[in-house]
Amino acid sequence: MCDLHDQHEHPSATPEAPEVAGLSRRRIMQLLGAAGVTTAALATGADPVLAASADDSPDTYRAPTGLAQDSPAKSAALRWIDDRADRITGLNAEIWENAELSLREWKSSLAEAAFLERAGFHVEFGTAGFPTAFTATYSHGSGGPVLGFSGEYDALPGLSQRRGVGHHDPLEYVHDPFAPGYGPGHGCGHSALGAASAAAAAAVARAAATHGLPVTVKFFGSTAEETLIGKTYAVSRGVYDGLDAFLDWHPSTANATGWGTTSAMTAVTFTFLGVAGHGGTPLGNKSALDAAVMMATMSEFLREENLAASGRLHWVINKGGDIPNVTPEIAEISYYVREGSPARVQVLLDKVIAVSEAAAKASQTAVRHRVTSACWNQLPSKAFAELAHDNMRQIGPPAFTPEAQQLARELQESLGLPQQGMHTAVAPLAAPNPVFLGGNSTDVADVSWNVPTVSLAAALAPIGTKMHTWSTASCAAAAPGQAAVLTAAKYLAATAVDLITQPERLKAIKDEFAQRTRDVEWRTALPEGYEPPMYEPPAWFLEETGQSWPPENITWPPRRIVSQEKFSSLGPELPPQT
Repeated sequence: MCDLHDQHEHPSATPEAPEVAGLSRRRIMQLLGAAGVTTAALATGADPVLAASADDSPDTYRAPTGLAQDSPAKSAALRWIDDRADRITGLNAEIWENAELSLREWKSSLAEAAFLERAGFHVEFGTAGFPTAFTATYSHGSGGPVLGFSGEYDALPGLSQRRGVGHHDPLEYVHDPFAPGYGPGHGCGHSALGAASAAAAAAVARAAATHGLPVTVKFFGSTAEETLIGKTYAVSRGVYDGLDAFLDWHPSTANATGWGTTSAMTAVTFTFLGVAGHGGTPLGNKSALDAAVMMATMSEFLREENLAASGRLHWVINKGGDIPNVTPEIAEISYYVREGSPARVQVLLDKVIAVSEAAAKASQTAVRHRVTSACWNQLPSKAFAELAHDNMRQIGPPAFTPEAQQLARELQESLGLPQQGMHTAVAPLAAPNPVFLGGNSTDVADVSWNVPTVSLAAALAPIGTKMHTWSTASCAAAAPGQAAVLTAAKYLAATAVDLITQPERLKAIKDEFAQRTRDVEWRTALPEGYEPPMYEPPAWFLEETGQSWPPENITWPPRRIVSQEKFSSLGPELPPQT
């Protein structure tokens, strides 16, 4: 899902291509606008969200310098990170070892909260009703800006991998004779994400206190980024109200930032209900799995004529039966539907829903669907990206050891990639592509429409690899990841200090935000009456965090899904043949 976070790359970090036949790369992309969503004038009248996300920077754009300013407070914040490097990397390693899935990050959330409490933050669990979400707050003085930091700590299913090993070697292997598999792992590097963000928040708070700078620092420990649930719902509940700026980072294969947008997305699960029966006497049975397979097949036919280059449609059958000789009575297939804006997502989603209804009719089953999450595309902030990039440029890339580079090359060899190692530069800041061709989604996007937001990346995985892979899990708490954690913390802390010491920078960022959002009223993409999915926490976790169960915003236990379908009729009985 982050899913930022399928690929977690910043398109604006791509260097400009040379001119071809007198046409610049930007002009070529504009002429190819029909292939994707044109984020400039062509989209302005039709979709105000796309218009707000548009960029009109010239082909000759060059990133400004001199925005990031040295200050005693900034030096103190960076020194705080250096002095506590072992604690910060230790937090990353602890969360990596836990490898807890979305909505169940019991130990990981506690570890991150404890780190911040030790730095003087006040922590409250149960943000927006989520047991493993928390808000940590540090205030010094009055009248200063309110700065938010993004923390995540959920792992991904099936991506278990031994730390620092250059070939696929799952740390947790599921020894099931009928369904072998792998345990969860940090294949998106969220162990590092949360650790670096927490370190940056603490460093800024301590530096502000030392140098008498008024500020309120808020760290948002967010659950379930990989399913894009945590922040999208929390934003709809007003959790991020009152912030002046929000700072976000994500592990990547490059050190970069930018002001391109992301894909809006709706996650939806379709449940088909049939009638079970013996596979040896199948007449009259109704296979819910048949319905799910038909839906999957038919939805693939949307690609040629209904899926623009800016769209993405991917699915997984997450329940399809248990044993071949029992016709599956219940089957579920989940889709991620992505496009350039919420309005475009809805158009594509309606077509996917129509496919589900056709599959149900053809298979004589019943179907229902539920939206599990939905987010907007991210609102860019050029001024914020420029300030962050100038700080990144001054701080430099992560200091990768020979051990880190060796692991990177081993992983690249295992994956059939050129052995280029880790990215050892800060990518130039460049204008985003004028045509949006789709990509990752993030629940940070909904935050960005409510408060000015910057997202940046630090190299944690080898060049050419991807997020959501076992190779990233190998790196996340090994030498590459530990170098990235410390550098990312510095990127965030330095940028945040500039917002405190240079109020004119914060004003420029807020002015741009007001200009971009003047014609757009953000409304959650979640459906009316939405209740977020949750798991009941263990008793020890509720006691330690001072929570009760269930929270007020969900129905518990959830409504059961039970098939009431009838066997299929085969018509009148045939007379015996004599």
